[in-house]
Amino acid sequence: MAHEHEIDPACAVAHGVAVPDSDAVAHGFAAAEVSKRTLVAVFASPVAGFLLRFGADLGFRTLLLEPDGDRAAGLRDTGAEVVAAPPVELDDTTDVVVTDHHRAELGVMLRDVLKRRVRWVGVMGNPRHEGPHVRALTELGVPAAEIARVHRPIGLNIGSRTPPEIAVATLAGLIADRTGSPGGFDFRS
Repeated sequence: MAHEHEIDPACAVAHGVAVPDSDAVAHGFAAAEVSKRTLVAVFASPVAGFLLRFGADLGFRTLLLEPDGDRAAGLRDTGAEVVAAPPVELDDTTDVVVTDHHRAELGVMLRDVLKRRVRWVGVMGNPRHEGPHVRALTELGVPAAEIARVHRPIGLNIGSRTPPEIAVATLAGLIADRTGSPGGFDFRS
């Protein structure tokens, strides 16, 4: 039974009371430290647009990593910072999601992201096929251990098909991974 001074986060949120997220509470962080999380969407795409919008709502600092200025222009309305190369300050509070695995720059972008100490890196794509990132990174001389840091598939398996559904599944998967939760309907843990 909860004591009067304890906050049940689910109840508080339902009633409109701001509380730090469960990861912050579990690790003793203040709410201000939670907002230091960064979400990087690599390459402008419809999914990237939703990731950046929804990610900002979830408290992420959002970045669009897009080397093509013309493509980046289409997502400037998301409020995300736009960069052409991975910033040096990416660290273990950063989650990186590649939203287009068909781009010629895939290998170079991932190689440069993997040089940073980012928390999580994933590439969208069909899990029934080997991701093109493996070949692209191998050709650039990236060690197999670094290539293995790249997750594929990404997100929770909810049968997502549309860009907003894929973004929701991806963000839910990132939150589950970050908090060590199973990411399903099992609430026993």
